[in-house]
Amino acid sequence: MTYTATLPRHVAIIMDGNGRWAERRHRPRSMGHRAGQKAVRATVTASRERGIAALTLFAFSSENWQRPRTEVGALMELFLRALDSEVDELHANGVRLRFIGALEAFAAPLRERMHAAMQRTADNDALTLNIAANYGGRWDIAQAARALAQQVAHGLLDAAAVDEGHLAAHLMLADLPPPDLLIRTGGEHRISNFLLWQAAYAELYFTDTLWPDFDAAALDAALDAYATRERRYGRTGAQLHAGI
Repeated sequence: MTYTATLPRHVAIIMDGNGRWAERRHRPRSMGHRAGQKAVRATVTASRERGIAALTLFAFSSENWQRPRTEVGALMELFLRALDSEVDELHANGVRLRFIGALEAFAAPLRERMHAAMQRTADNDALTLNIAANYGGRWDIAQAARALAQQVAHGLLDAAAVDEGHLAAHLMLADLPPPDLLIRTGGEHRISNFLLWQAAYAELYFTDTLWPDFDAAALDAALDAYATRERRYGRTGAQLHAGI
């Protein structure tokens, strides 16, 4: 493999294709979501083994509430079962689990399990696993702006002093490095309101692989592609190679 020297610290993934995976097999979409859970397990394990520090998975967007009620209900049930069945193994492997998004929209039993899982794994440091649930990039920026507006209103911050740093400090994942690599499965070429601010300089990698078929080999292919990218952050290639 070629990615060892240029391993991304933070990988974000839009897990797309569960429904299509099931439809191609003439099965209910809910079966695709269950199959996708296996891909999550494989990707978390592979990320931890390869030394990636943070992995953020887009599990449920703020727009996904518009899907059929039966599918949303199946997803909520899957979340509950996954929390009951996966947290022990994540904790044993040193994974810190966090949920980001407007969690208050979820039913109380699910929220309670989310918070319990976060508390239990809070001190782990092998991998930080962020699950974006009822999350949207625009919502994230808006809630950060709201927090700053409240500080200004209470005289704690001068409006003229607000800059990118102030806003970034109030976003989800503010304590982590921004994503270096953003992967989308399923063949679509868009980021769908995911980590709009944080992914400003992320390398984008799109694959036709449907999420339930994503595995360690698929992750390695993305890491290999990442290793070939030249990340200039506005500089020229000559400046980069000269260390300027």
